[in-house]
Amino acid sequence: MKVPVLRLSGLGKRFGSNTIFSGVDLDVLPGDRIAILGASGSGKSTLLRCINFLEHPDEGRIEVGGQLIGHVTGPNGPAVVRYDERELNQLRQRIGMVFQQFNLFPHMTAIANVMEGLVTVRRLAKPEARSKALEQLSRVGLADKADAYPAHLSGGQKQRVAIARALAMEPEILLFDEPTSSLDPALVGEVLGVIEALANEGRTMLLVTHEIGFAYHMATRVVFIANGGIYESGTPDEVLKSPKRALTQQFVADHRRFQF
Repeated sequence: MKVPVLRLSGLGKRFGSNTIFSGVDLDVLPGDRIAILGASGSGKSTLLRCINFLEHPDEGRIEVGGQLIGHVTGPNGPAVVRYDERELNQLRQRIGMVFQQFNLFPHMTAIANVMEGLVTVRRLAKPEARSKALEQLSRVGLADKADAYPAHLSGGQKQRVAIARALAMEPEILLFDEPTSSLDPALVGEVLGVIEALANEGRTMLLVTHEIGFAYHMATRVVFIANGGIYESGTPDEVLKSPKRALTQQFVADHRRFQF
């Protein structure tokens, strides 16, 4: 039996008195491609940020490769997981994240953006880092833009640089947080094409997206977030073609409404 590369157990996150989600249980096996869907404000992006510890969960546990992240304090009173920043920095090398807004350094060229983590975090010598960065830029079709600055790149090209930057760190899991939501519709396809190629390589990934058709064809599993947790999950056919629960049915119907 495969050990989950990622396991969420009873995960919860609050902002003040506002509970974003709670009781989230999810096992991610090697090679899983999980599409995370839901209405705006349902907590999809916050869930990804908790997995990468850009936000700290308020309850529950996260295991990566069978290892608990953080340590449980107690035994008096409720169990609380405490986190060490050094451990989290190491974890973030294992879990790559691609954001909505690219998050590229504007004063650095494309290749320098991809090199940055290799030099500052992995401590690679610059010639080796440059070679690895150029390899990843080639992988996303941007070798010819290595020395271009973000201001001279299209939105789709910026997002592909961001994907190359994540890949350069050789992560075990890739997280995509609505990677096409900031793009002109004409540029969406080039980014989805890169993600599809990574999926075909057998990459383990979690993708928050509103691209329902892409989710149907790319994902091995679909998770629908509503009412503060996982509301419905299953195969793409189960969730997107034959949803069982009311909110999922309404969500799918709304997204099919203007298809032709």
